Order: sequence, then structure tokens, then C-alpha cells
Amino acid sequence: MSPVMVPASDHAPLVVSYDPDAFEMPTGREEEWRFTPIKRLGGLLDGPAAMSTPEVEVIAPAGVVVEAISRESVEGDASSAPIDRISAVAWAACPQVTRITVDDSVADLVEVVVRTPSGVSYAQIRLEVAAFARVNVLIRFTGSGVFAGAVQLIAADQSNVTMATIVESDRDAVHVSRVHLRLGRDSTVRNSVISLGGDLVRVNATVEYTAPGGNAELLGLFFADSGQHHEHRVFVDHSQPHGRSSVIYKGALEGAGTHTVWIGDVLVRAAAVGIDTYEVNRNLVLSDGARADSVPNLELETGEVVGAGHASATGRFDD
Repeated sequence: MSPVMVPASDHAPLVVSYDPDAFEMPTGREEEWRFTPIKRLGGLLDGPAAMSTPEVEVIAPAGVVVEAISRESVEGDASSAPIDRISAVAWAACPQVTRITVDDSVADLVEVVVRTPSGVSYAQIRLEVAAFARVNVLIRFTGSGVFAGAVQLIAADQSNVTMATIVESDRDAVHVSRVHLRLGRDSTVRNSVISLGGDLVRVNATVEYTAPGGNAELLGLFFADSGQHHEHRVFVDHSQPHGRSSVIYKGALEGAGTHTVWIGDVLVRAAAVGIDTYEVNRNLVLSDGARADSVPNLELETGEVVGAGHASATGRFDD
């Protein structure tokens, strides 16, 4: 699929595409890659073939349909196409998508466990929640190896979804994923991303509004030690009027060579009048030799908003 050029903006992706070759090979000097230790990515930028297949287990009540579909069947969703080279590599290397469909009768927890084996593996999960449905979802990533993939949530009109994504991979694992949230009219999504394990973890959470009135709350929690690298990136694209977003990420780190990164980008497009948005990041440094980077960004193309702001703080305990 040919790349799609996005309207000019400082913080919106310049290219979205399912084709890895649409993205230039990063050097580490680009803004979106300058904090990432490229040599520790397990070769994912080169597009290695899958050496193994993750085990995807879905524990769900009646009213939930789980099926494997071809990736070609959903490639028409250009707005949720990959926004960087690794997510495009993961898409191209994964022939099937695990689709989980939730109707409005589901009241119990839907749990998804992704166990990654040694070697390089990929997975794509697509969660479709029906209009007026209310559901809680837990997604857990465990195991070892080098993994790349994506979780896509499509929340239909007036649905209410609470979702948590937990990365608790083995200490030597590499985990790179994207969590994409698509909100319908007056839908509410509360999404939490928690990273605890892994050698290198990079999670890109993105929010797309397809109609007015969407409400997104993004929560994040991370703890890194002993040289771990945990990187969380958030991009909220307010393209519809009267929406709301709240981003709160908190992390702690300790140990020499330990590094955490939080990048928060909120874009309010000209059509997104009457929106209310705020993002905040808090980092607690527990020892010498650890480094936390925090970069909040807010871009407004209209001044007709209810509220818009951001904050960031990094500190340590008093001796």
C-alpha cells in the first residue's frame, strides 16, 4: 500500500503506511528515534523474518468472538496504519490478525495473554467493541525474545472501554509495540499502559477521534532498573470537535545506565473546537546513574478550546 502523506504539522506523523520501505532507516538522530538505543532493538529496523510465533490466548465470556483474519482484510483503515518503520515491519511480517469482537451484552472481563518465545516474533491484535457496549479488557505480554506488534481498539459510538496493557516480559526481552485507540461518537476509553519487565521496552500509544464527543484517558506506569530502557510515546490527535483527553504517566527508575523516556504529543487541529486536553508526566529517580527524559508537546491550530495544557516534573528523594 502506498504511503499516505499527513497534512503538515509539527507533531503529526509525516508518513503513515503499511509498507516498511516507505520509512527511511533511522540513524538515531531523528526526533522520534534520538532517545532509543537502536543497537538494542534486536535488529527490528532491518525487518527480520519471524523465527517463532507468539501464543495468543483469549479468555472471554459469551458475546465475544475470536477469529484469525488476514491482514489484507483490514488494510483499508489507512488512519490506523503504521506510523514508524518498526510498526510497519511488524505488520508486513504478520500474515494474520487476531480479531476480538465484543457485543453490547458482555459484562465480564476479557483477558488476552500474549506469550512470546525466544527469537523474533510478531503479533497483531484488533479489538472491536460494539456501540453502547461496556467492557473491561486486560492484555498481558509475557515471555522472552524480540517482539514487535500492535494492539488496535475500535470503540464504536457511545461505548465505554477500560483497557490495561501490561508488559512483564523476561529481563532480556525486547518489546516494541503500538497501542492505537479509535474513538467513535461520545465513546469513552480509559487505557493504562504498564511496563515492568524487558531489557528494552518502547510502547507508542496513539489516539484517533472519528466523531465529536470522544473521551480518552491515558494512564501510564513504569519502573526500570539495572540498565533497562523503558520508552513511552503518546500521540493524541484531536481532529473532531468537543472531545476530551487526559494523559497521566508516572514512572520510577534506579541503577546505573537505567533510562526512561516519556514523549507526550497532543495535536489540536483547526476543526477540533471546544476540546479539553491536559497531559502530565512525573518521574522519580531513586539512585545515581539513572536518567529520565520527559518531553511534553502541545500544538494548537485553533484557540477555541475549553482547556489545553501540559506539565512535567522529574525529581528524587531528599537525602
